[in-house]
Amino acid sequence: MFTGIITHQGAVRRLERQGGDVRIFVQSEILAAEFVIGASVAHDGACLTIVSAEPEGEGAIHACDVSNETLSRTTLGGWREGSTVNLERAARFGDEIGGHLVTGHVDGVGELVERSEDARSLRLVFEAPEALSPMIAPKGSITINGVSLTVNEVEGARFGVNLIPHTADVTNLGSLQVGARVNLEIDTVARYLARLLEARG
Repeated sequence: MFTGIITHQGAVRRLERQGGDVRIFVQSEILAAEFVIGASVAHDGACLTIVSAEPEGEGAIHACDVSNETLSRTTLGGWREGSTVNLERAARFGDEIGGHLVTGHVDGVGELVERSEDARSLRLVFEAPEALSPMIAPKGSITINGVSLTVNEVEGARFGVNLIPHTADVTNLGSLQVGARVNLEIDTVARYLARLLEARG
C-alpha cells in the first residue's frame, strides 16, 4: 500500500530480457541499505518487487522483474534507457497519509491532451480510457504516475488536475508534453463500487 507522495525520482539505466519478461535497473538517491529484497516499491504508480540493490554513486541501482502483463497494461513497456521514474516505497503503519490510499495496481493508461500555465501552477488535462471515466469524480482522488492528485473537473473521458510548483519539480509530471502516456489508478472505493454495481446488473 502507498500514499501517492513521491519521495524520489529515478532513471532507468538498462533493461534486460530474461525468459520473456524484462528486468529493469533503476538508479536513484535511495541508499542500497534502504532497499529490502522482496519489498514493494511503486514505479510510476506500478507496484514492483525489489530483486537486487547495489551501491552506485550517492545512491544505488535497484532491479525489478516486470511481467508481460504489467508491460502490456502500463507505460512500463515504453520505458527506455534514461526514462525518469517516480518512486515511492511502501507505507508503514504509523506513517502520515499525505495523499490517499494507493494500491500500486494500475487501472489503465491515459494520455495528456492539454497543458497550460495557471498562475504559478501547471494545469494538465488527461483523457482516460472510456471504461475508467465513470469512476473519476470532480474533487475526488486519482493517481497519475504514482502521484496522488485531486481531480478539478470531468468532461466525458477527460479530466483536469493542477500541479503546484513543488509537485511539478519533484515528479516527472512537470515535464510531460501533450501526447504523453501515463499510468492511472482510480480511487479504491470507486473501483469496488463499480464492481458491486456491475455484479448487481
